[in-house]
Amino acid sequence: MTEPFLIGDSMTGGYGKGPDILHDCTIAVNRGEIAVIVGPNGAGKSTAMKAVFGMLDLHGGAVRLQGEDISSLSPQARVAKGMAFVPQNQNIFTSLTVEENLEMGAFLRRDDIGKTMQQVYSLFPILKDKRNQMAGELSGGQRQQVAVGRALMTEPQLLMLDEPTAGVSPIVMDELFDRIIEVARTGISILMVEQNARQALAIADKGYVLVQGRNAFTDTGKALLNDPEVRKSFLGG
Repeated sequence: MTEPFLIGDSMTGGYGKGPDILHDCTIAVNRGEIAVIVGPNGAGKSTAMKAVFGMLDLHGGAVRLQGEDISSLSPQARVAKGMAFVPQNQNIFTSLTVEENLEMGAFLRRDDIGKTMQQVYSLFPILKDKRNQMAGELSGGQRQQVAVGRALMTEPQLLMLDEPTAGVSPIVMDELFDRIIEVARTGISILMVEQNARQALAIADKGYVLVQGRNAFTDTGKALLNDPEVRKSFLGG
């Protein structure tokens, strides 16, 4: 069986000398697919994503990208390998314009970024309208679009999103999910942590339900939505 494009395989670990938060946790995503991590508060969802990106110490397991073990690489080195991470908070430069934020996303590149910039503006037309506006003046949903757009400027093969719809209205959430689907259709893999579990699983090719840092359920998004136990325990019935 072919290994997934990215896999955090049997990850056990935590932050520094603290206790392990993840316990034999496995998260994977195939090329061009959307994988979603859901679960109750404190389940280790964001920790699992940060482990994949090299932001905490693994005491067991490994992270592999296209079959290559990248467990020892720094987050910066993983960006150079084609990974992009959008944190939940402080994910834009509020004192820079929208366009300057996007340009900052391309700081590692030495080629012409104009084509990618136009692709981002095509995906998020509101950003083109507001390209000369300070990012700090934007609404929450627009800021998230800037954050995702800036990550896309690195031309990633894998885009990781930590709670992308946190604090936005249901209408904005639906719009962001539509854009995320569009990004995946271009062949970019998406790994996403989401509190809005039902809506996230509805767009997911693969879903992971974590409980206390362990895999509780793993299946397609549709299958998890239809699983009576998952519905009762995690989706409000």
